[in-house]
Amino acid sequence: EADFDDFWSRTLAENARTPVTARFTESDYPVIGAKVYEVFYEGWRGAQICAWYVTPAGDGPFPALVQYHGYSGSKMDVHHYLMWALQGYAVLAVDVRGQSGGSTDPACYTGGHVSGWMTMGIMDPEEYYYRGVYMDSVRALDVIAARPEVDAARVGVMGMSQGGALTLAVAALDPRPVLAMPEMPYLCHFKRAVDIAMRNPYLEIADYLRRWPARYDQVWRTLSYFDNLNLADRIRCPVLMDVGLQDDICPPSTVFAVYNKIAAPKEIIVFPYHNHEVVEAHWEAKFRWAHRHLRG
Repeated sequence: EADFDDFWSRTLAENARTPVTARFTESDYPVIGAKVYEVFYEGWRGAQICAWYVTPAGDGPFPALVQYHGYSGSKMDVHHYLMWALQGYAVLAVDVRGQSGGSTDPACYTGGHVSGWMTMGIMDPEEYYYRGVYMDSVRALDVIAARPEVDAARVGVMGMSQGGALTLAVAALDPRPVLAMPEMPYLCHFKRAVDIAMRNPYLEIADYLRRWPARYDQVWRTLSYFDNLNLADRIRCPVLMDVGLQDDICPPSTVFAVYNKIAAPKEIIVFPYHNHEVVEAHWEAKFRWAHRHLRG
């Protein structure tokens, strides 16, 4: 859209006007060599965003990673992040607003929606659900960069599925990440994804348009602001991506479409026989990329 850049400039400016307020409460988690905190910080327009913060023992400064989770999920349990902390990284793992974790979503959405989050506020980009989600995700960078034991010049972003989508969006909207590792990312090439995906959550949009077919043009206009296909050329940090060629939730052609728009240094690892899933064999590549770009 003609006002695409202005929309995101206004949105980021509003987000930046909110003071960075975060509460860190140390958790009695049974691990040696790391510290664990439960975190609440103020997100977009009053949301309270919940996160785990896991940091190596010691004073730092440590390189850091922000982790975003998949659709309808949560930040999961602390043990998922210990492998990073025990290699010397601080990690902030964020709950997406209103989904299955501890983050709140105070927004009111007009126009009706179908089950799930994909169509909440979909008639207006100013109201759309993912506007708040993207800004909460950017605010996570402010929170981790403010920690005295973190080297704010060495922060990366990562996540799977919806988490991969947020990884791409944050890397596009904020210049601070020095590494992005999106896995089988969601929210890529919306139109093609809705046309060919075989399972939810993209099909929530099709369900909505079956209910309100006259809203077709406005729905696609709103989604265009949040499609990583339109954000990808803003990314400047190195990107490590993966794709499963059997993926029927985030079709591989939608992932390749966004990957092809990224002008920054990049690599995509193709898994021919994987569906939409975390690939255990991909961990080694992630460790190597993190060490290269965050540790030097």
